[in-house]
Amino acid sequence: MVFWLCRAIEHGVTMAANPLGIEVVFFDIDGTLFSHTQCCIPESARDALAQLRAGGVKTVIATGRHKVDLKTLPTADLNFDGYIALNGQMILDESLRLIAGTPINAAEAEILTMAFKAKKIPFLILTENQRYMNFIDALTQEALDKGEFTLPEPSAYDAEDDAIFQLCAFVGDEDRELLDSILDECNITSWSPIGIDIVPKGGGKSVGIGKFLEAEGIDRSRTMAFGDGENDLDMLEYVQVGVAMGNGGDQVKKAADYVTTDIDDDGVANALRHFGLID
Repeated sequence: MVFWLCRAIEHGVTMAANPLGIEVVFFDIDGTLFSHTQCCIPESARDALAQLRAGGVKTVIATGRHKVDLKTLPTADLNFDGYIALNGQMILDESLRLIAGTPINAAEAEILTMAFKAKKIPFLILTENQRYMNFIDALTQEALDKGEFTLPEPSAYDAEDDAIFQLCAFVGDEDRELLDSILDECNITSWSPIGIDIVPKGGGKSVGIGKFLEAEGIDRSRTMAFGDGENDLDMLEYVQVGVAMGNGGDQVKKAADYVTTDIDDDGVANALRHFGLID
């Protein structure tokens, strides 16, 4: 807290009134905190996070990313009070230690492992500590070249190594519909035109947030969240105040309580200022 108070003083920050009594704000990363056009976190968002923490409001990441990514992304130099990773499947403390997790059930994990080994669809398997990629096709390489995400080198996965918490697949609509038809105990959400996340049914960012709130003793009525993608829908609907980024999809904006400006137009700071959480 002292660090954030010092940063607030350095930037000439005064404590906001926080009329809604928000105690914790959850942030998606890609397209919400991290701008893929600027390849950075906008300075206005950094300052807004500092003001929140200086005012005693907890800040928590809620992302589809794995904790391996969290150590290398531009958010790594910021302090957060916790992390909802892999779309709610892994709850991590401020030091990225696992608090709770929900792996994919054994039967469907076996189906997905077989699909991974068949190498017909590019799959990324995510366990607690590792990432396994089966192969990279031309479409996936094109997205990689644009800098939309990073992937490990292709490697084998042994089902006995680790439980699977999430899979990512890089597919078009036809393959997504095929996967949806054969997976009874998993949900599929998208985070890019070709990127989908496969998570346990009944999971999602909202479930992870619920576990975090229970552990911290924070009431759901004291929560706010920011997101821009399909995998943020349940989170925005679950919290007291859901904020959609101006660069988000139409479905996300409809699910939100408030639509802010684009990430590159100070979207995070503008919304927090609108609700009186920062000055």
